Amino acid sequence: MIDTTVSEVAATQAKVDAGKVSRKRSGRGVYGYLLLAITVVAGWFLRETELVNPEEGVGYWLGIVGGSLMLLLLLYPAGKKSSILRRLGLVKHWFRIHMIFGLVGPALILYHCNFSVDALNSKVALYSMLAVTISGIVGRYFYTRIHRGLYGKRASIEELREEIADALGNSRGLAAIMPGFIHELHKVSSRLTGDEITRSISLRHSLSWTFRYYIVRLRLYVQINKELREKAAVSEVVMSNTRHLRKTANAYAAQQTGLMRQVAQLAFYERLFSLWHIFHMPLFILLVISALFHVLAVHMY
Repeated sequence: MIDTTVSEVAATQAKVDAGKVSRKRSGRGVYGYLLLAITVVAGWFLRETELVNPEEGVGYWLGIVGGSLMLLLLLYPAGKKSSILRRLGLVKHWFRIHMIFGLVGPALILYHCNFSVDALNSKVALYSMLAVTISGIVGRYFYTRIHRGLYGKRASIEELREEIADALGNSRGLAAIMPGFIHELHKVSSRLTGDEITRSISLRHSLSWTFRYYIVRLRLYVQINKELREKAAVSEVVMSNTRHLRKTANAYAAQQTGLMRQVAQLAFYERLFSLWHIFHMPLFILLVISALFHVLAVHMY
């Protein structure tokens, strides 16, 4: 019986591993951020060498290219309004370009101005650009919290509920060895994803789960270790597979509680994303106006 149960855990492990692959793919953007950060930091430390002149040569063209990339950011909101682009699925690709240009453009402009400005119009343009860039990074974070990955569709509480239920249905092997752990997981899940809460999840409930999430995970890990020790004391099969069983159960607990956290925090991040939209667009308009004034001032005086 235990031999069969231990082999059934492999099915649970496969589901958890599939989730890990998905998370690894969605986390690849971190390397792009790291490369960009290294480039900007290097430029900051080399600023006194004055490798480029903002008024001519490479320095001048860095400003032209960087400014053009920032203007091209408007293609994404324009693309969202086009029914043809939406049907062709091109909006997703414009979104990817929008994020890349929103980071590369400011980096080029920082090199263009040698990380320092003197004139008032230049300062306004530079600080507006930095504000838009920081705002964009924050908005990206909010976006990934309410969508299926960076380019996926918008998540819903109902879909997340179904995903949790499906994952709990694949825990037969773990349930036979660690029934207390699975029972606790079901209890937390039902409390968080019940019909009443799903329809009326509040901002306060979202915030409270943010702090309780780590406590719940710790409690589940303690339960896993306790039951594994008890089973290992009476079963040689469990004893010989304790390490593998603990790793699978811990990963499964992390996956399930992560999904539960998404359910609890969805309303919170949807609210933040709506507020971010109101804040981000005026910043971008200010950037465009200040950048145009800067270009006119440079070429007229």
